[in-house]
Amino acid sequence: MEDYDLIIIGGGAAAFAAATKASDLGKKALMINEGLPLGGTCVNVGCMPSKRLLTVGDDLYYPQHPKFAALKNGHGPRFDPSTSLRASFAAAIREKNEMVAQARRTNYINVLEHLDGVSLVEARARFVAPNQVEAGGKVYEGEKIIIATGSSTKPLAVPGMGEIRWLNNVMAMELQELPRSMIVIGGGPLGLEFAQMFAHFGTQVTVLEAMDQILPRHEPEIAAEIQRCLETEGIRFRVGATIDRVEERDGKKVVTVRGGKGVQRRRSLATSVEELTSDELLLAAGVHANTGDLDLEKAGVKANKNGFIQVNQYYQTDNPNVFAAGDCVGKMALETVAAKEGALAAENALTVPTRTLNYDHVPHAVFTNPQVASVGVTEAEEMRRFGACACRTIRMDVVPKALTVNEDRGVFKMVIHPRSSKVLGVHIVSPHAADLIHAATFAVKHGLTVDDVIDTIFVFPTLSEGIKRVAQAFTRDVSQMSCCVE
Repeated sequence: MEDYDLIIIGGGAAAFAAATKASDLGKKALMINEGLPLGGTCVNVGCMPSKRLLTVGDDLYYPQHPKFAALKNGHGPRFDPSTSLRASFAAAIREKNEMVAQARRTNYINVLEHLDGVSLVEARARFVAPNQVEAGGKVYEGEKIIIATGSSTKPLAVPGMGEIRWLNNVMAMELQELPRSMIVIGGGPLGLEFAQMFAHFGTQVTVLEAMDQILPRHEPEIAAEIQRCLETEGIRFRVGATIDRVEERDGKKVVTVRGGKGVQRRRSLATSVEELTSDELLLAAGVHANTGDLDLEKAGVKANKNGFIQVNQYYQTDNPNVFAAGDCVGKMALETVAAKEGALAAENALTVPTRTLNYDHVPHAVFTNPQVASVGVTEAEEMRRFGACACRTIRMDVVPKALTVNEDRGVFKMVIHPRSSKVLGVHIVSPHAADLIHAATFAVKHGLTVDDVIDTIFVFPTLSEGIKRVAQAFTRDVSQMSCCVE
């Protein structure tokens, strides 16, 4: 039996961050990985490949839908077809795969080879004792163990779902032919990104969401605006809807939907039942943790009904020698959070458990176009915590840069403490929102007040001025304000 200071089960962001921390601390560590290749979800089937395909779709779609009359060649709202770009979906998938292979080699395989004290075993792991793991026919003992096995698409409990072929994000990015039509079940970040990705390539997309708004965890103003933007590009929505069953007829996916609202038509469909038909069905309505075959009970580790491991603020399970990090703990399913949790879990495991993460300070984004980005608390959460709220929302048309570049897509919302005026949350729909949000993140993390933001000079004209404008909305009517008012 081989002994290690730290055994890490998994090979994604949390696992690599944990391995790096163990190496930095001079410890002997073993990484055991099976399933997705090294790099896990982000590099292989998540952030990087999806953003590549989103960008290809943007570069195809927007030149053919110019927002300036000067670029319309006198032929109406589109380019003359003879000058339009053409796309090869199969080539886009091939180039995406090449990029993924390069990133996996550069950012993970090469890195692991240079981590002192860290070894790799590629096999399925399972617990055989509280501090022992079996993999590839051998048993390894770790003084401390970190579980970082990630998550995957949760099957939908709907009649007929188990009888048809449906897509998850992994399968959707391996299609070799572009489907003519697609139904996306789930209006969260993943569902919206894939909906716009395929729509930009030319697929007719319908999004079904069970909750009363898309992006259910976001501010209603944010959800409404990104919904409006996606509708103008031809994506169809039905929110507040129940799926009664799914089936396949003549090679088509048929989804029976009851109730809800057809967003484009802005009318209630509460009593209606409708059959929607498409070539492909993409499921993006929830995940479960990849922990079902780890034999957690042999380690004294508890998980909930979806497999997410129960940990304390230090990422420690009920077994004080076993920690968990990343998507398998179900906090925030982000590569950045997984990496931070992995590093904190390793440091807590190998030293003294003191390191924590304030999730209010974590920015997150949806990479549609325009993008959605948020940091901190929402208005509803502020009401829950303080029994009062102080919020302002502005539309993009009060931001001077928007007029300059003919941009009408976007809103900025700011949530401040009802007594101290500290910035508690900022929520944005805008081109480049994922970049803009970092200025707001510094404000939230370091307790800046709304007056601190107003007193800061922003570059003019920029979309980032939207953050200052929404702060100014607490003190004046920004719809009646010159560009240079401080």
